[in-house]
This record gives sequence, structure tokens and C-alpha cells, in this order.
Amino acid sequence: MRARSVLLVVVALAAAAAGASALVVRLGLYDIAATSMHTRPVYALLQATKRESIRRQARDVAPPHAAHAWQRGALCYREHCAACHGAPGVAPQPFALGLQPVPPSLTGAARAWSLREIYWIVRHGIKMTGMPAWRYRMTDADLWSVAGFVSQLADWTPERWARQAAASGTARCERVDGDARPLRPADAERGRRAIPQHGCTACHVIAGVVGAPVHVGPPLAGFARRERLPGGLAATPDNLVRWLRDPAALDAHTAMPALGLDEQDAHDIAAYLRTLH
Repeated sequence: MRARSVLLVVVALAAAAAGASALVVRLGLYDIAATSMHTRPVYALLQATKRESIRRQARDVAPPHAAHAWQRGALCYREHCAACHGAPGVAPQPFALGLQPVPPSLTGAARAWSLREIYWIVRHGIKMTGMPAWRYRMTDADLWSVAGFVSQLADWTPERWARQAAASGTARCERVDGDARPLRPADAERGRRAIPQHGCTACHVIAGVVGAPVHVGPPLAGFARRERLPGGLAATPDNLVRWLRDPAALDAHTAMPALGLDEQDAHDIAAYLRTLH
């Protein structure tokens, strides 16, 4: 009897908490403006969730045996990371300071995260923080180089950073050349995961992919039943890949931009779209 009473109390409390949360959402009571801070309980909850999730998901990541090319890591960090996180003696760009939460300085990252955890963060990004996933835009070797560089950033002085930046001059951390990789068989599930990483949901509602209810481009439900692509081309797998990679080449009047898809991602995304009956 006592156990049943305890269970009823727990259920009642859970129901009350759910009802209170629903009321806060429905009435718009939580201020989502980036000009106001999270409340301390919400911030603490988000931080704890992030910490434990990263530690769990990165636990099986195995660092490569080869040494990390810190010069390459510094170059990629300067090009892709410093705008938000800053660098020794260098402030983040103004737009990054308007994010909430503000992207942290990574000088002390090695005290908070292991090398494999830093790599996981750089590779996969973090939802709802502005931290992007770089796995579609950098080689795995470059991801490890960035992680290795960040892990030793505490040893860098502003003077050393300035010297390194001057020495690298106009060198670029070029994005991954996916077309140089052997093409694997198209995989619809890989395509579904790649779709939001290439911004497709910024314009289209796509079944099976969570995104905003936007209607800039047509919804893609039932795409597999289409016989023609924009521009009048037959909706064959090869033509769909061509369309995804260079829409203007097939339809000069299209508003759809070229998104820089490599051949593998284009084949995978095409495979997913062809599952939408």
C-alpha cells in the first residue's frame, strides 16, 4: 500500500511538472531573446546535458596513432574557429558576441575535455549553441589537427599566435575534396543525415527530416513519384545528382543555389529523396 501511495505521488508530481511546463510554453513566458541570459537553472541543465552527452558519445573514439599536424590545425582554427571563439590576443567577431550562450574561449578546453572529446565536438557540433558540425567540410585528418591544436592552445601566447598567423600568410584550410574519395554505394540513411547539414531544410519541408515549416521551395513529400525535375529533365538518379550539385546548369531560372555538395553526399541525398513516396 505504501509503495502504491509513493508511486501515485510521483505520478502526480510528474503530471503537475508537465502541466506547468506546457503552460509556460503556451503562454510564451520563457524569454528566448538572445539579448537576455538563460535563467541559471536552465543554463545549468543545458551544460550538464552537454557534458554528459559528449562524454558518453565520445568514449569509443580512438585517436589516430600519427602525430597531429599542429600547423595545419592552427591554420584551420584561424579560418573556421577564431571568428566565434577568438584566439590568443584576438577577440571573436562581433556577430559571435551576439550569440547566446557566447561561444567560450578555448584556451582552457584541455582542462575540460579530453582530446577525443574535443575531436567529437569539432566533428559533430552541438545543437542549439551555434557550434556547427565540421565533418562535411573538413577531412578527418584536419578534424584531428584542429582538435590537437585546441588541446594545446593554453600554451600559446598572443605573440606566438601573431607569428604563426603571419607565417601562414594567405594559406587556406581548404574544404574536404569529396570527389577525390572513392564513391561508395548511395545510402539513403546517410543522405537523410546529410540533408540538414547542407541547408536543404532552410527552404524545403522534407518528410523524415526535422526542420522549420518553411515554404520558400516546394515541400518534397512524394518526391519519388516525380517524373520530371525542374528544367524538364527526366527524374533519373543521375539527373537528380546533377540537379543537386549544380541546379543552374539544368535550369537557368531556378532560385535554388549550388550548395557545394560533393558527389558522395549528392548520391546519398538523392537516394533518400527517392524513398519519399
